[in-house]
Amino acid sequence: MTETTTIARFPRTAPSAASYPPRAPRRPLYHAGTAFGRFVFSVAMNVRQVRPEIPSRRGPFILAITHLSHLEPIISCVLIERRIEWMTRREFYKHRPIAWLLAALDCFMVNRQGVPVAAIREAIARLKNGRVVGICPEGGVTHGKDAAIHGGPIKRGVASASIRSGAPIIPCVMLGTHKLNKIRPWLPIKSGELYVAYGHPIHPPANTKSTRTTRQALADQLRQSYQDLYAELRAAYNLNDAEDP
Repeated sequence: MTETTTIARFPRTAPSAASYPPRAPRRPLYHAGTAFGRFVFSVAMNVRQVRPEIPSRRGPFILAITHLSHLEPIISCVLIERRIEWMTRREFYKHRPIAWLLAALDCFMVNRQGVPVAAIREAIARLKNGRVVGICPEGGVTHGKDAAIHGGPIKRGVASASIRSGAPIIPCVMLGTHKLNKIRPWLPIKSGELYVAYGHPIHPPANTKSTRTTRQALADQLRQSYQDLYAELRAAYNLNDAEDP
């Protein structure tokens, strides 16, 4: 007997209010970019994924991804069918063409200095509208002992957005992105290597206010999930810890 794997797809028409909140309309630029990215990946990359069906779930959620390079948000948009709207650091908005591109892709700005109140409120509003928000909880590219996969610290803003919106957090560990800054992995010879693991949704506690204690507890749960996913990838694909930055 042959087993058939069915990939969950979303309806082209907006669902009724009784089902689940509709996703944001797919803009042509995002659609064209992801289509091109999938073609490039099909000829250049070997992508090994653990539980790739998880981010295809319906309803709002926060994709909380690790950050070994600046490529994780772009790659996740290629790998995941649902549209992801990224919280993007203020520094990327300095140049007008880049700022226009980010706006066209429905990204929104976060100022990493101080408490990012405006960005958290924007994330909550989008989540309550049934959309998917992407966040890198480490706050920037991190390596070594500072990386979340090794138990490094993460920002609690992701926990605040989850608790106040009620949307779950889907943790994601992506390995190999730091090696994609050369030409060879992008040649059409399937030499690029990526390893991705998605964790089960982490749901915020019901009927709980966002306090320092509740935010820290949820952040600690997310950080532990990163370490568990990293260990799972290493065991599944016999990865060497020394190869990670």
